[in-house]
Amino acid sequence: MFQSIWEDVKREFSYGNMVTQIIIVNTAVFVLMGLVGVFFVFTSENSEIATKSFIEFQQLFSISDSFLYNLTHPWVVFTHMFLHVGFLHILFNMLWFYWFGRIASDFLGNQRLLPIYLLGGLAGALAFFLTAQLDNLETGGYALGASAAVLAVITAAATTAPNYHINLLFLGAIKLKYIAGVFVLLDIIAIAQISSNTGGSIAHLGGAAFGSLFVVLLRQGTDLAAPVNTLIDHITNFFKALFSEKKSNSKSRKKPHVAYKNPNKKASQKRSSRRGRRNNSSDEGDLSHQEKVDAILDKIKRSGYESLSTAEKEYLFNASKQD
Repeated sequence: MFQSIWEDVKREFSYGNMVTQIIIVNTAVFVLMGLVGVFFVFTSENSEIATKSFIEFQQLFSISDSFLYNLTHPWVVFTHMFLHVGFLHILFNMLWFYWFGRIASDFLGNQRLLPIYLLGGLAGALAFFLTAQLDNLETGGYALGASAAVLAVITAAATTAPNYHINLLFLGAIKLKYIAGVFVLLDIIAIAQISSNTGGSIAHLGGAAFGSLFVVLLRQGTDLAAPVNTLIDHITNFFKALFSEKKSNSKSRKKPHVAYKNPNKKASQKRSSRRGRRNNSSDEGDLSHQEKVDAILDKIKRSGYESLSTAEKEYLFNASKQD
């Protein structure tokens, strides 16, 4: 069962759109953090120590209101936007991201969704850090979660198509601009209440402001997603080249082999000739198979994985197992 689930996840991550990939990453991080929590429960003397140890571990990946902490833990500016506290936290974040992410992807392009998510999360982190320096606000010391990044996607979708309708349970069809407005209003009210999560609400507003700004600048000809995608491509190509080099080096190592002479040379030549004819026919079959796989992959690039038929999905899955 677990093997089948793992194969499904790998297939969705490889051929799914950016919405699916980001949800998978968030879910994977949530599961890993949960396993770490279980580890602390079984290795600690009591539940209080286990909870404290887990919180301290979680803070290693959370954004802080301390400049020195963030400077000595530079990875937190990215890792904090993939962390969640509790099942409901990740559930609602990913549900909203799924609904609005698909809309933003349709209107703005799949290639812009990850930059909006990342830059929105960074904008939220910056808003949290700056306001945390004010003495009259209680920000909580640390911030984590995808809410700022998700709100950036929501406001980007709402700014792009404010009158687009989305069907909500029990409420019916509502325009995007009203849904985004409610989110922003709730966070503003939360700041006025001055709770321990005031810093989180400020981070949400930072992400929301960036989402709208992204679309405004895009309409003016400035695509903030372009440099982010270029950087991601450079990093991806670097690691691809690194791993391919290691793979080629391992293949280039000569393995010991046994050489011998065939006493029946003529018979061997005849068998080789027959094998050659069979291999040629096999190559033709492989070529036809590869052409079909390429055609399916081209269709995914044009229309996304969801556009494939059931037969095409099954054929591609079987092909990946053979590779």
